[in-house]
Amino acid sequence: MPRSRSRRSLAHDASAVLAEAEGIVLARSHLAEARREAEALCADLPWLTTGQAEDLTRRYLDRRIDLTRQMLRTTARRADELRHEYETRYTDLRGTLLRRHVAWASGLLACATGTNATLWLLTR
Repeated sequence: MPRSRSRRSLAHDASAVLAEAEGIVLARSHLAEARREAEALCADLPWLTTGQAEDLTRRYLDRRIDLTRQMLRTTARRADELRHEYETRYTDLRGTLLRRHVAWASGLLACATGTNATLWLLTR
């Protein structure tokens, strides 16, 4: 395996590990924040028994996690849509640019050929 290929592979693996670690840290901090909010809510409701407070906390965390998952799925779906739109637009622009370059090159070649033929006829 070429040296540059293995470096790229290692860089990609390291990047994937860092992204996963960042995701885990963000998920844990989000869960901790949701737990703090649930505990603050229970603290504002002093008449709740310990069992009721634990049940309310669990339900709040479950709903918050479900909402977060739904938002992340929506965001990921939209990101995929945008990536597809940008890739399509980029492909269209590349095709247009290629056609323009071919047209200019063909025109330039035609002009050069015409000039060469004219000069050949004049010098003959």
